[in-house]
Amino acid sequence: MPKGTDPVGSTIVIDLGKTLSKVSLWNLDGRMVDRQVRPNVPVEVAGARRLDAQDVGKWLLETIASYASHPVRTIVPVGHGAGVVALVDGKLAFPPLDYEQAIPDAVMAQYRAQRDAFALTGSPALPDGLNFGSQIWWMQQLHADAMKRATLLPWAQYWAWLLTGNAVSEVTSLGCHSDLWCPQTADFSPMAHRLGWAEQFAPMVRAGDVVGTLRPEIAAQTGLSPDVQVLAGLHDSNAALLAARGFAEIADNEATVLSTGTWFIAMRLPATPVDTTDLPEARDCLVNVDVHGRPVPSARFMGGREIETLIEIDTRRVDIKPDQPALLAAVPEVLANNRLILPTLMRGFGPFAQGRFDWVNRPDDWFERRAAACLYAALVADTALDLIGSSGRLLVEGRFAEAEVFVRALASLRPDTAVYTANAHNDVSFGALRLIDPTLRPQGELVRVEPLDADLDTYRNRWKAEVDAAALGTAA
Repeated sequence: MPKGTDPVGSTIVIDLGKTLSKVSLWNLDGRMVDRQVRPNVPVEVAGARRLDAQDVGKWLLETIASYASHPVRTIVPVGHGAGVVALVDGKLAFPPLDYEQAIPDAVMAQYRAQRDAFALTGSPALPDGLNFGSQIWWMQQLHADAMKRATLLPWAQYWAWLLTGNAVSEVTSLGCHSDLWCPQTADFSPMAHRLGWAEQFAPMVRAGDVVGTLRPEIAAQTGLSPDVQVLAGLHDSNAALLAARGFAEIADNEATVLSTGTWFIAMRLPATPVDTTDLPEARDCLVNVDVHGRPVPSARFMGGREIETLIEIDTRRVDIKPDQPALLAAVPEVLANNRLILPTLMRGFGPFAQGRFDWVNRPDDWFERRAAACLYAALVADTALDLIGSSGRLLVEGRFAEAEVFVRALASLRPDTAVYTANAHNDVSFGALRLIDPTLRPQGELVRVEPLDADLDTYRNRWKAEVDAAALGTAA
């Protein structure tokens, strides 16, 4: 529990992700006072996997009530970008779909026929419900009556509505591979207009706009002041982008942020506007939209999930600090024996979406296997960064920024790029805080990553040859 109070004021950031729900309390000077975390467990309704909005909401109210002794002024919601909520008569109509729920083939085929071209929306055709337009299409069949009357809003803004009773939409969530937004024109997509969905979404506001104050009943239940203001909030990766822009090395320079967790998401911050229409859709490139509505060339792969699959979710993770010297020491043996991992373990995702995973010269040694997994992640990340034209500066943030083999290999593979890590562990929440005060600077400084003292060019060339050969169905 937090100790003491802040005489100036406090902010609560609610970061409701796919795997975890997090609530943190911050002073206005950008110092975190407390953080609470809860794992999310999906529920099944009408034969479909759903987000458990009800239990998350109950936990959320209990948690923010624990901060009632602090002079909380503001609450900022953050959410993952592939969730959409339907409200009917001022209530949640039904639990929203989980984006990892498979959508029936016939339903998906009907939906795909409605989609606009990638060049218009920057949204690639993604599996399951990752294009949340596909969720709306299916919800119209599962809940036909409710959907005819529903007001729609993104996941992050649902929590602003829960707290205030005011429904709004916001561009970073709508612009996150939803199929519903055109980044270049800053408007709903032709499909969204044609199907009437654009008119069903709650009014558009900016991420930093105040949606309202706490509902009286929530103020009474939590003990927070009824004058607490709730912002519209934003998509979690965009919050990490805002945090990165607090560093002078990133700011408005040509730079890329590589966020690492379950997903590895590279988001390029161009120094000048760029044409995003020629990004390769089939290689899991996409266009995000930042809080100012500007297109952000992006690429991604399920790096964290792949690493955990490779090491069988071992308790000795690749980012655990005591193991870093041994993992680094294992690299020369991995390179000398051409121990390679071929993409991809998560078919349908990443720059090698249709590749078939395989080991080449799989090691028996535990450290070598984990070092090879880090080198594999660096090779795929390097490919993804090239696809979006990344150059100049690269900030690796998130859990795997502490995996030295991974970040140092990336620095070796990209010798013309200044690769940095940050010692901040709350990038998303801190970015949300910068909606209130854009002058806030992250605690600590960026650390320049030292490249591995090894020849990764030869290793990369061998890997590329094996990948190409595998794609042709032959052995290199």
